[in-house]
Amino acid sequence: MSLPVSRRVQRVQASATVEINALALQRRSAGEDVISLAAGEPDFDTPTHVCDAAVEAIRSGKTHYTPLAGVPELRDAISAKFQRDNGFAVEPSDIVVSNGGKQLIYNAALATLGPGDKAIVVAPYWVSYPDIVRLADAEPVIVETRPEQTFKLQPDALEAALDDDVRLVILNSPGNPCGNVYSRAELIALGEVLARHPKAVIVSDEIYEHLCWGEEASLSIAALCPELADRTITVNGVSKCYAMTGWRLGFAGGPDWLMREIRKLQGQQTTNACSISQYAAIAALNGGLEYVHRMRDVYARREKRSVELINAVDGLHCDPVAGAFYLLVDSRNLIEARGLVDDVALCKAILNDVGVACVPGTAFGAAGFMRLSFACEDAVFAEAVRRIGEYARS
Repeated sequence: MSLPVSRRVQRVQASATVEINALALQRRSAGEDVISLAAGEPDFDTPTHVCDAAVEAIRSGKTHYTPLAGVPELRDAISAKFQRDNGFAVEPSDIVVSNGGKQLIYNAALATLGPGDKAIVVAPYWVSYPDIVRLADAEPVIVETRPEQTFKLQPDALEAALDDDVRLVILNSPGNPCGNVYSRAELIALGEVLARHPKAVIVSDEIYEHLCWGEEASLSIAALCPELADRTITVNGVSKCYAMTGWRLGFAGGPDWLMREIRKLQGQQTTNACSISQYAAIAALNGGLEYVHRMRDVYARREKRSVELINAVDGLHCDPVAGAFYLLVDSRNLIEARGLVDDVALCKAILNDVGVACVPGTAFGAAGFMRLSFACEDAVFAEAVRRIGEYARS
């Protein structure tokens, strides 16, 4: 027996990255030889000093409810981090700690959007952005970008998409799935456009901020464009840069009027984030970036080798990336050569024929592409690409 579900739920899709990675793990558990390049998480362990802080929190009885927005010590550490790493000031009272950055992006959408409103989502996009907008009963406005511009939003395209119904603009740098990093000049140019449209709130998703190796470090639009500070929420967390995906700890800082509403929403959803994860995050944020920089250097080396391997496969092409740990691979020639319908069919065929799980680009608004994660050992990625090459030649 089944009963009708809400229109809101019917408007959204299950997360493609989560589903494909789960399918790969299921097949692996059943004894199949499957390599997954679908997961969006570091292959490093959480730093030892962070784990030690969590154990100490447990032993000292810090296992109870905390203030809804996070323990004061953590919000102080986040405030110091925004000033130190990002160059802008946020009072601890204007910071909210949540169960991952996704919850904060969702709550920012709920706090600003409603029926008839629009939100700008830059394609290719992280799979959840459009559906988060739909769950807020608003409409995503997908703004296309081009490979020759490293999939970056251009000021004229942003200007053309903005109108009085746009209440939210989502920016992401370093980007998932593209691995692109916006420069100082590029962010300032976008900020100049946004300054002319005062009704739009900006969500800056900076979850991969320290995992970049291009000419410029990851930059925050809140620091570069202070005139936008009263309507910009900067979302971050410890998942990617500190290898703490399972700890589910995100945070955001922004103007009081918006963070107040986000606190209200979280109070009716989950209340506080896990107390143990909060004390672990304090150790992560206050412990320096040595471990993070070691991870970054490994990813930078892997990126170069991974691009070379992919470009040696007939029918595939990818350009170098400057951050995160993903490659967005142009697969249109291979799709055509194999007589397939689209990238979804290609990824299914690669998984079924040679046991490699990839995420179809359609899930990211990039039809004809695949997203591959190089957050794995060199030998594992090389074997996966060897199998994909075997499929391409068969």
